Amino acid sequence: MIDRCGRNIDYLRVSVTDRCNLRCIYCMPEDGVELVDRSFILQEPEIVRICRVMAELGIRKIKLTGGEPLVRAGIPSMVEKLKSLPGIETVTLTTNGILLKEQMAALAGAGLDGLNISLDTVNPQCYEKIARRNQLKNTLEAIEEALKYPQVSLKINCVPLGIEEQDLCGVAQLAEKHPIHVRFIEMMPIGYGREFTGMPEEEVVRVLEQRFPPLIPYQGERLGNGPCHYYTVEGFQGKIGFISAVSHKFCGDCNRIRLTSQGFLKTCLQYTAGRDLRAIIRDGKTDEYLKEAILEALSEKPEGHAFLEKARVDKTEKLCMSQIGG
Repeated sequence: MIDRCGRNIDYLRVSVTDRCNLRCIYCMPEDGVELVDRSFILQEPEIVRICRVMAELGIRKIKLTGGEPLVRAGIPSMVEKLKSLPGIETVTLTTNGILLKEQMAALAGAGLDGLNISLDTVNPQCYEKIARRNQLKNTLEAIEEALKYPQVSLKINCVPLGIEEQDLCGVAQLAEKHPIHVRFIEMMPIGYGREFTGMPEEEVVRVLEQRFPPLIPYQGERLGNGPCHYYTVEGFQGKIGFISAVSHKFCGDCNRIRLTSQGFLKTCLQYTAGRDLRAIIRDGKTDEYLKEAILEALSEKPEGHAFLEKARVDKTEKLCMSQIGG
């Protein structure tokens, strides 16, 4: 699918739930957010139908997200169904890892191509401070389990918060000790993220190079579906990556759209623009009608975000990331 700016949109992020078993300080309040009734959440056949239609239009890569996707039952089955769709080349999953260990074998058996595990620190006290839950042990065990399935690529996502005890070098060491790519994701001013400054890429590089050899820009083949750029570090098995949406704006190369757990198609993370695909499906409309709505939304996809500018408040997304689909 080619949007109005000439970008090839071939990557769909699908949120399967607004529920999560963590309460990360930059994502939601301590007592959580108001959850919608499950009847408003897309059912598996509805998700598969939308993804099939998207594949017919040119989507080639699908990532399942949440909330925390593994709190929803039947994710391995969904992965298997999505992998079988003509045109779909990869199906990946992003998770906090808490429920992953028990489901890893089933996910690998279903054909999952890759995992992104969110892990902001390996310091237990800091983990509990950020996530408001004592679950670090489960996530670390899930990483060990995932490494048993080398056919499933493994990446760690870390959001630098500027907290000293977060120990970004400790997270980076996972790429030193294992064939894992560790990516540092810049805080975006979405939802509760507006309350945090975070750390820009250059500052994280400076912190890492105080402890490790210099980071050398990686010039090899593309390592994922999205905008991450990577560095190699001498002695590391994996690579260090950065997704710096604010300080290194990459909207000109954007290849993604998002489907929320309630079936709303978002064409840009910052804005509310899009189409309600759930309404179209539940109104009994045809696949052709669905395609028209998707293409109409794509024709309105913004040229880029304006996180550093004053955007119109009525068009700016006010939901938190767990409600949008991280």
